[in-house]
Amino acid sequence: MAILSLFTVFFFRDPERPIREEETAVLTPADGRVIKIQNLDDGKNLLGVPAVKISIFMSIFSVHVNRVPIGGRISKIEYRPGKFFSANLDKASEQNENNRITLQTDQGHKVVFVQIAGLLARRIVCWIKEGDRVRSGQRCGLIRFGSRLDVYLPKRSRITIKSQQKVKAGETILGYLT
Repeated sequence: MAILSLFTVFFFRDPERPIREEETAVLTPADGRVIKIQNLDDGKNLLGVPAVKISIFMSIFSVHVNRVPIGGRISKIEYRPGKFFSANLDKASEQNENNRITLQTDQGHKVVFVQIAGLLARRIVCWIKEGDRVRSGQRCGLIRFGSRLDVYLPKRSRITIKSQQKVKAGETILGYLT
């Protein structure tokens, strides 16, 4: 019981982070590893226009508290039930239980970030709601026990991270909106 209790405390840790607030900087919303950076040229994605999709895999050892990638207003939150494939698989983005959060920046940019449940993760928690004004790095929810977060940015964004790079929520800059 003691080992299980220690693991639970470790898993649900929520360290303070120095937040890098730059007007056009998009912060990573999750700790973990970038598993894919994908150009989506056809506009058939959650942004509805050509976009860049960045996928971050959170292992069971990652901090699982999620953070807002950039300041603005939450225009839509859409929960979608689904399956529970391993979060590092591509099909997890499409088929797993997820929570889609659409944010409009003060400069008129649209950003979507998606909390995706994994094989063991069976609960997505979202602490923000539609209409909320949010700031970069603000805590916005968590996904329990291994999961994934996808971020959709406009195609013209300048991406500064690389595939397989380790990232920290609220600290690592994914890129800049232009």
